[in-house]
Amino acid sequence: MQFDLDNRILNVFHSTENPEIEKRIHSLKLGCDIKSRSTVDKQITKGDKYDKKLLWWVLSINLAFFFIESIFGLLSKSMGLVADSLDMFADALVYGLSIWAVGSAISKKQKVAKISGYFQISLALLGFIEIIRRIFFENITPNYLTMIWISAFALIGNAASMFILNKTNSKDANILASKIFTSNDVIINLGVILAGFLVMITQSLIPDLVIGTLVFIIVVKGAIKILKL
Repeated sequence: MQFDLDNRILNVFHSTENPEIEKRIHSLKLGCDIKSRSTVDKQITKGDKYDKKLLWWVLSINLAFFFIESIFGLLSKSMGLVADSLDMFADALVYGLSIWAVGSAISKKQKVAKISGYFQISLALLGFIEIIRRIFFENITPNYLTMIWISAFALIGNAASMFILNKTNSKDANILASKIFTSNDVIINLGVILAGFLVMITQSLIPDLVIGTLVFIIVVKGAIKILKL
């Protein structure tokens, strides 16, 4: 259903002829009249198509940086990069689900947003477990130069994603969720860059573990926001 409150018009889209729709509307006793009927070839509007196109671009950027950050994160022994790569992967999944949900019923969109939120929380819990493991069983200082350079490139990618998403004024739950994830990623990238400089100064793995922990806290907070949309 599409509501035009200013003109007091309700557009109802349905797949087959169903007199029950009119019967239910008339039962509200609001003095409504049928203005017109027409056949719609496709249910997805131009706005939905545009949102899908934007989400495809953002999905591609996040998938690319997931592979880049995960590979260099493992090579450099950086928990911050690994955490950010997992966050990128989760975001890519969110965007994929959002693309699938665009133009769908509100209940379907809400269900997709809920799945995305719980998935983010699950990844964050796995990240916390890995941080605890590194504190007690691994004491290797990460390569700070790799942390700084890769995070700087990821920052550029996320800034591009934010620019792309801001081109739409959609209030759809999944579009709003995508904007929240991307804004979180920008903050995370800056944090990893800062952690890289602190590792260089202190020659300790602690700044990397701290930023890894903060990344997963941000992920959990973002997921909670998604679940509230």
